[in-house]
Amino acid sequence: MEANGKSEGAIEMFRAQAHIYKHACNYVNSMVLATAIQLNIPDIIHTHGKPITIPKLVSALKLPPHKSNAVYRLMRLLTHNGFFDSTKLNKAEEEKEDGYVLTASSRLLLKTQIPNLSPFALFAVHPVMLAPWKVLGDWFSRNEESTAFETAHGAPLWEFCDSNPKFNNVFNEGMASDSQMMRLIVKDCGRVFEGVGTLVDVGGGTGMIAKLILGAFPSLKCTVLDLPHVVADKPGGGSENLRFLGGDMFHSIPSADAIMFKHIMHDWSDEECVKILKKGREAIIADKNDGVKKKGKVIIIGTVLGAEEDNETDITEMKLIFDLLMMVHNTGRERTEMEYEKLFTESGFTHYKITPIFGLMSLIEVFP
Repeated sequence: MEANGKSEGAIEMFRAQAHIYKHACNYVNSMVLATAIQLNIPDIIHTHGKPITIPKLVSALKLPPHKSNAVYRLMRLLTHNGFFDSTKLNKAEEEKEDGYVLTASSRLLLKTQIPNLSPFALFAVHPVMLAPWKVLGDWFSRNEESTAFETAHGAPLWEFCDSNPKFNNVFNEGMASDSQMMRLIVKDCGRVFEGVGTLVDVGGGTGMIAKLILGAFPSLKCTVLDLPHVVADKPGGGSENLRFLGGDMFHSIPSADAIMFKHIMHDWSDEECVKILKKGREAIIADKNDGVKKKGKVIIIGTVLGAEEDNETDITEMKLIFDLLMMVHNTGRERTEMEYEKLFTESGFTHYKITPIFGLMSLIEVFP
């Protein structure tokens, strides 16, 4: 059979070509997004307050007029990818211009708003994060390094962060911006904190999540546990109920009613996760001062592969991408419910409950 003079075989081959080229050149989408953030385009459109034309955008960007066509082409791809929308402005039919407005995605990139995911988007394309992908093929045939990150940089991710303060700041800002999304759901998770008087946020970084939780539950006492170089400049959290503690979760986790891990488990191998979870279990069943043992819970916020929401293409793809990110940059992985259950059993826990939150994340409560 033929369609418009072309055989079905040829049509299929050219579709396959487009599919290959799309994925081979997908880095263009990432870099164009980073460029828009670098140029401050979302905030300029937001400040403009109405659809903005290319000439006005170029003027606001303080760029020479001859860059107008380049800006137009940038905006055309970003609009196609859903970061902006365009509308025809009311002029004579032959002179109608496109006016660009924000979408839900670009509103999440506004540097003047919270949540603001710009730091995460820029962190994702930082040269340090991109370098391991260039040596991934070589890493598969090597035995010396545990990750492609180590192949590229000569040290594991956490050691690299420890010795590179500038990149460490980029890393922490990216993670903190991601944590801002919890603002949208923390109050809806109120039942999770019922009966919890003390909480340890393990790997809590800058304390973004801890502060959000304390905003909703001000009577809670919260400790942010992270590596010493992460919390070195945070002796206090601006609240008598928040403290920062330098330490190593593989060695010890302070006793509390609840131990929380947000985006921690996927950083580590199964063996390392079992070690972490056992320390968490010790912390929630420690003896009280009166000799009575308490039984708390471990709270995990992270991705669960194969969950019901995975029928959405973007969410499924992003979960699989995160899985590879963990392989390339750490020794970790994303996991299915059955894989989580195996970790919990090996760590001495008896039961758990998974609650999908929104998008990529689920909330898992694990009980001793």
